[in-house]
This record gives sequence, structure tokens and C-alpha cells, in this order.
Amino acid sequence: MKYSLNPDREDLTLLQTTIAKFCENEIAPYYEEWEENGIFPRDLWKKLGTAGLLCIDIPEKYGGHEADAEMALTIPCGITYANFGSVAVGLSVHSDIVAHYILNIGTEDQKLHYLPKMVAGQLVGAIAMTEPGAGSDLQGIQTRARKNKDGWVISGAKTFITNGQHADFVITAAKTNPDVKGSSGVSLFLVDTSADGFSRGRNLEKLGLHSSDTSELFFDEVLVPHS
Repeated sequence: MKYSLNPDREDLTLLQTTIAKFCENEIAPYYEEWEENGIFPRDLWKKLGTAGLLCIDIPEKYGGHEADAEMALTIPCGITYANFGSVAVGLSVHSDIVAHYILNIGTEDQKLHYLPKMVAGQLVGAIAMTEPGAGSDLQGIQTRARKNKDGWVISGAKTFITNGQHADFVITAAKTNPDVKGSSGVSLFLVDTSADGFSRGRNLEKLGLHSSDTSELFFDEVLVPHS
């Protein structure tokens, strides 16, 4: 069965066929086991990339297909319609949220480095805002970033972070000026998970979407260089 947003579009029909075949061959035989394990395997990201199902609306310059919003929405909707919501959630965060932060506010060097690898599934992205003591209230976050001669040093903790176990980098919200109220005192940092001081906590158990990895993340004096 295929999910159809617009049955009159031939390109959407072809995409829906691709999604249905991918789900049948690469997800359905293993999904129950993944749900029991609480995470789907890392190589699924590369398979999604090879199938052209990641970051489809990113410009061609950065490896994408410049698809419109309707095509981009068809992918997570189609995977969810096939009852594989855990995969759809992680994919949507990666493709529809993280990639567009980089596209819209990243530097040109960041776009050229991260976006083609996100399209290919070689790099997995996450976004970290929610905290143990603040929920998603960004005005109440306790993660701090202080500036020194080498860059910004981040300290704090995040929780309920989708793709947290697989992520190669995390767009992280931190307070850069605790004395300023509201969003003016909060900044976003692109943190590579290979950085010293970064660590992953538990892969959290949930009532549903079990194989969508949802994690605690810790930042212990993590340096984000100026360049």
C-alpha cells in the first residue's frame, strides 16, 4: 500500500513506489527486532541515502534534488503509513529539521561539508534543546557556552534527543548570555560528537516508537572552535 498526498502527480507516484519497495525490503523483515532492541541499525541511514530518501529538498549544489515540500513530506508520511513510525521520526528530524538549520543559517563551509553527507546517510544529525530540568522551555535551559580564545566551551546536559545514539553532530542550544532574558541570550552551536567532553547517556525507553533512538547527551567542557 502506498500513501498518496496527490495522486495526480507522476513524480509523487514514482516516489511512493520507491518508498513502498524500500519499506518492504529494508525495514519490514527487521522492524520487530529493532523495536525490541530499542534502536535500528546505523547502516539503515546509508541505505536510505542510497535510495534517495534523505534530505530530498536540499539544493542540488549540496547533493540534494531540490524537491518541493510535497515530495519531501511524502517520505516520512509514506514510511509512517507503512507502520514504521520509528524510522520516519528519525528521518524527519535529520532531513526536515537539522538539514534546514544548516541550509538556512549555516556557513557555506558547513553546508558543503555536512549537507552532501547527510543526503548520502554518511552523517546523521540531531538537534538538542530539551533538558532534564527545563523540558523544551528554552528560556529555562541550563546548558552554558562561554567564549575563549579558541572558540566556545559548552557545558550541560540534554535529554529526549531523537537520533542521539547515531548522531555524528548535534545542533545544540546553549545560553551565551544568562543575564539576558528570552531568545537573545540563547545561541545554537554545531557540535561534532567526536569532540572531547561529549558523551552519550542512556538510550531512553518509551511507550512507543521504540527503535527511534532517544537519548541523553552530556557536554563536559566541549570546545566548538571559532573556525
